[in-house]
Amino acid sequence: MFIKSKRSDQMPWDMKDYPSSMKNLQKLVRKKAIDIANALLAEGYEDDRAIPIATSQAEKWFKEASPTEKRAFEKEAAPTKQDHHHRRGNPELIEADEEVRHQDQEWIVIADGAEKASDQFKRKTDAVKRGREIAANKESKLKIYGKNGELQKEIQPRVEE
Repeated sequence: MFIKSKRSDQMPWDMKDYPSSMKNLQKLVRKKAIDIANALLAEGYEDDRAIPIATSQAEKWFKEASPTEKRAFEKEAAPTKQDHHHRRGNPELIEADEEVRHQDQEWIVIADGAEKASDQFKRKTDAVKRGREIAANKESKLKIYGKNGELQKEIQPRVEE
């Protein structure tokens, strides 16, 4: 069950102060969820949207990440309330289309106009699947690009009920 936060100041979370719905998450999953949720808050998401999206993405990441990726993330500094996100107050990214692009030998899922990818994958099919999920959640389009940077396909994912 999800309890909506009543915070009006949209303050970010850290490993000691986080939404109660994250308390039963495994520590590494919680760390990833807090990191994602803070980035979503910076993009202008409300708590009640950021928390479930971040939790879902973090659980998916944990399930699919290699042991090397998990160890690397575990060594990274924990998210803090003082972390700065360049997109704070950028609500247009909430409505932005999602894109799947090839970058640095991997496939990324990124909101149009965003500086940082929300997900990275080795396989394009995995990136497209994740892009569809995010676009459906945002009720936006998904634009799929080839390795050469050309737009290959534009789709409007169906919202699952």
